[in-house]
Amino acid sequence: MTSIRIAVAQGVGTRAQIPDGVSIREHGRRIRELMTVAADGGARLISFTEGALSAYPDKRWLSRDPDRLAESDWSRVDWAVLSEELAATVEHAGDVGVWAVVGSAHRDVGSARPFNSLYVISGTGQLVSRYDKRYLSPSESTYMYAAGDHPTVFEVDGFRFACALCCEACMPEVFIEYETLATDCVLIGGGDPRLAKANALLTGMWIAFAAPGSDGSGVASPDDRWLATRTSDGTPSVVFADLDPHAMRAGYDRGYRPWRAYFRQNSHCPTPAEVTAMLEPPRQT
Repeated sequence: MTSIRIAVAQGVGTRAQIPDGVSIREHGRRIRELMTVAADGGARLISFTEGALSAYPDKRWLSRDPDRLAESDWSRVDWAVLSEELAATVEHAGDVGVWAVVGSAHRDVGSARPFNSLYVISGTGQLVSRYDKRYLSPSESTYMYAAGDHPTVFEVDGFRFACALCCEACMPEVFIEYETLATDCVLIGGGDPRLAKANALLTGMWIAFAAPGSDGSGVASPDDRWLATRTSDGTPSVVFADLDPHAMRAGYDRGYRPWRAYFRQNSHCPTPAEVTAMLEPPRQT
């Protein structure tokens, strides 16, 4: 494994908005513009926030009862336009040769509720996977979304990437699971950037944090620093970061990842020879 350049979008993705056709068209246009910026900057992948394409609708605006919180009325979403914009975004990924992880509501045929999802689009213009948020907030689970049931991991240029959304940054289970799946970098759409940095340090993975609206995005390194971060005035832009396992801060030791994995799988203390074996290569698969 050498290194890989990734980009994280900011200034894309809104809240308190009904996903109507006009707004979805505009979101799709901005997403594709930033995909081009990422490709021109040498990135192999760009990550977007929660609801970047569809918007993240306000639970009160979607409520079936205008006087109180109730089950969301998802028929108010322009699903036809959303499908068209997703198709255009997938095609554009192939045109510019960059992977894209794009947040959006996703509805399966016949399902009562949609998922809060991240689409994984390859640099050859293929929709290769989808992550559905598993740990929903109280309002999401009560009024809005169906819950996903599996992790999502994919590979780009030898690096293994995984997906998470917003409040899942508060769930250690998500990151422990991804660490056991030999993940190198977790892409989070939304959430608390402080938790992104903490999870990077505790698990030995890079954490790419894509912020909505005017919040700043960034990439946290396993050696307890921000590889890249930038404040935002709400203007759509990207933050670039090079993930290089050989460029960690002096004194940082990646050896605890295979050491920790060993103790999860075995009940005895490793011998000196076993310790040497688990430290080479540095990333145990």
